[in-house]
Amino acid sequence: MGVANGKFDVDFTEEVNLNHFKLLRVVGRGAFGKVRIVERRDNKKLFALKYISKEECIKMDALRNVLRERSMLEELDHPLVCNLRFAFQDDDYMYMVMDLMMGGDLRFHLNRKTFTEDAIRFWIAELACAIRYLHSKRVVHRDIKPDNVLLDDRGHAHITDFNIATHIKADRPLTSHSGTCAYMAPEVFRGGGYGATVDWWSLGVMFYECIYGRRPFESDNQEELKKMIVKAPIKYPDMDPPVSPACISAIQGFLERDITKRLGCGPNGFAFIQNHPFFRNIDWSSLENKSLNPIFRPSSDRINFDATYDLEELLLEEQPLEARSRRRRPRKYKDGEGSEKEAQYQLIEEKFKTFDYTVFERYEGWVDPVTKCVAEPPEWVKPAAVELANQMERESQDGIGAGSDLKNQVHVHIFKLTSI
Repeated sequence: MGVANGKFDVDFTEEVNLNHFKLLRVVGRGAFGKVRIVERRDNKKLFALKYISKEECIKMDALRNVLRERSMLEELDHPLVCNLRFAFQDDDYMYMVMDLMMGGDLRFHLNRKTFTEDAIRFWIAELACAIRYLHSKRVVHRDIKPDNVLLDDRGHAHITDFNIATHIKADRPLTSHSGTCAYMAPEVFRGGGYGATVDWWSLGVMFYECIYGRRPFESDNQEELKKMIVKAPIKYPDMDPPVSPACISAIQGFLERDITKRLGCGPNGFAFIQNHPFFRNIDWSSLENKSLNPIFRPSSDRINFDATYDLEELLLEEQPLEARSRRRRPRKYKDGEGSEKEAQYQLIEEKFKTFDYTVFERYEGWVDPVTKCVAEPPEWVKPAAVELANQMERESQDGIGAGSDLKNQVHVHIFKLTSI
C-alpha cells in the first residue's frame, strides 16, 4: 500500500482487506471484539465493521460460534436483517463488514424514552417478517432482544448478531440453553428439546418490554428466573394511557406457553399474526420491502450510540486497529499449548473464508448465442438472486408468471448489475 497525493493508493482488484476501508468511530463492543463505522475508500459507502480477536476467541472457546455465524450470514439476504457484505481476516483478527444502521440499537432508545403503540407495532411487525424469513432458511436466532435490533437512519428495525443462531432440523430438536435467560422460552427449560418456536416467545418478551418498560419476568437469581418463565403468571399492569385490548391480546399470543397455540408458530403461524386485530391493517408486502415510513425516526442531529466505546478506543486500547501485513514466521507458544492453538488458528485460516458481495454485482453472466437465454449462475452467486430466479421459474411452470422470457429478464436484471 502506498500514498499518493495525500490519499491511500489501494488496489481494489485484490481480495478485500482492511486497507479498502477508512476506520471511523467505535460504536459497539463484545466479549472479544468491537464494532466500528468504516468507509469504503473507493465509493465512500459506510458500513459496520465487526472485528474479532482470534486469540480472545480461541481463549473463550467461542471459535465454533464465530465460524458458524460467518457461514450462516453468507446465506442470508433480507431487507430487515443486517446483511453480511464483506468478510476477511489477518493474523490477529477476523472481520465481518455488515450493513450500517445509523439509528442505533433498540435498547439505546428504550432507555431514553417511551414509545406509542403505533411505533412499537411497526417494529414488531417488521421483526416478525425478518423472523419468518430466518425460519424459512431453517435458521433460529435464539437471542431476539432490544440489544440485537438495530434501526437504520429512517427507523426500520433489523435483526443482528447471529453469534448463537443455528440451523434447525425437523428430526433433531435443539437442547442447549443458548441465549439471554430473560428472553428464553419456557420449552428451553422444560427439557425435551425445542425449535424455532423460541424466537416468537422472545419477540413477545421484547414486545412486552417495549410497551411496559420492563420484562414480564425479572429476578436476580437465574434459577428463580427460569422457574418464573416456565410457570409464573404474567401481569399486565394498568398504564397511562391505557394499553389497548388488541395490543395486550397480541402480547399474550406471543407469550403463550403452549407452542401449538403461540402466535407465529406452526405452518399458518405468520398468517395468524397478519390477521390478528393488532396487526390486521398493515400492508405487509410494503412493510417487508421497507416502502412504508416508520412511526419513529432516529435523530440525525446526534449520535445514536454510546460515546464511551469510542473514548475507550482512544484512551485504553494498547494496539489500535490498523492494517497489518500477514505474518511470515510461525507463532510462538508456551510449552504444551502449541499444537492445540496452532490447530485452532489453522481452522480459522481454512473456514473463515473471504467474502465480497460486490463480486455478485460485477458478475455479468453469460448469454447463450443460440437460445438467447442467460446461463445458470455459478454456485457462488448470491443465494437470494438464485432464489428469485427459481421462484420465477416455478411461477412460469404454474402459469402464474410470464414464462421463460420473464425468467430471462430476472437473470439479466440480477447478473448484469454494475459494481456500486
